[in-house]
Amino acid sequence: MALVFVALAIISCCSNVVLLEILMRNIPGCGNLITFFQFLFIALEGFIFASRCGTVKPAVPIRNYLLLVFMYFAVSVSNNWALNFNIPIPLHMIFKSGSLVTSMLLGMLILKRRYSMMKYASVLMVSIGILIATWASQQLKNNEKEIRKLDDVPVTDKSLIGILLMSFSLLLSAYMGIYQENIFQKFGKHPREALFYSHALPLPGFIMLASDITSHLPLFSKSAPIHLFASVSIPYLWLCLLGNVFTQYICVRSVFTIVSRYSALTVTMIITCRKFISLVFSILYFQNPFTPAHWWGTALVFTGTLLFTDIANFGDQRAKKEK
Repeated sequence: MALVFVALAIISCCSNVVLLEILMRNIPGCGNLITFFQFLFIALEGFIFASRCGTVKPAVPIRNYLLLVFMYFAVSVSNNWALNFNIPIPLHMIFKSGSLVTSMLLGMLILKRRYSMMKYASVLMVSIGILIATWASQQLKNNEKEIRKLDDVPVTDKSLIGILLMSFSLLLSAYMGIYQENIFQKFGKHPREALFYSHALPLPGFIMLASDITSHLPLFSKSAPIHLFASVSIPYLWLCLLGNVFTQYICVRSVFTIVSRYSALTVTMIITCRKFISLVFSILYFQNPFTPAHWWGTALVFTGTLLFTDIANFGDQRAKKEK
């Protein structure tokens, strides 16, 4: 049964990225709207099935969830908001792989942890890979700006804001992992409950983004209709949004289940595999510009990730466990 969730995680997470890119290409700047509907759907599902319409008392006190919820909300909004600032989807995926770097740094600073030389080397590889990919993307942006200047087209470069948003998201996500680890140690693991409260409690925060969300709603309805049945049709982009929200739910639910059933090593391997598939598909299907420098950066990021999980010793460790 656990393997079913692994397959669901890979398929749903990859599909989610594809639908996200379709939406962002058709309506740039709709990241906050997508995040809101994702949170709303998962919160409603959790209210019905996890909390039984509020009749089930949470195992973890609500006050312990509040900081976790604030951080989860900020990370999710920052990640999707960054796409509004000329950040290509491939760079977005590569940058998010830098969570290993921030997790290690905060683990050293806050938890006073120390690591092997292999892990330090792998984190250095990931850092260099992200820097190369970011530099390559900026070079492409600069080339586009030069072409537009020659054509007398006004140019604005907002990608620095997007990079800062993704950097903030990485740091906050790493600290959130440490805080979540402390909660699990104190109260035990409750993935369904955590999934519900991490999406339900932040909903009032979207009031601050209401004007941005409502301004993009009419644009979805203006897309070409897709005929589902004889007399039933739905605008194409609304259908993509529904698919994105549903695949996000399946993706998050599957990952939460995998975390509770597999080791951290296996989870990292699955997520790395999923990211690589999504990256290659985005490059090939959407024909995103990807230079040799991007490929070098990508290779360093994923190789560093695999080295960090100590994949070379994974087979030996598994054999010892079987014995």
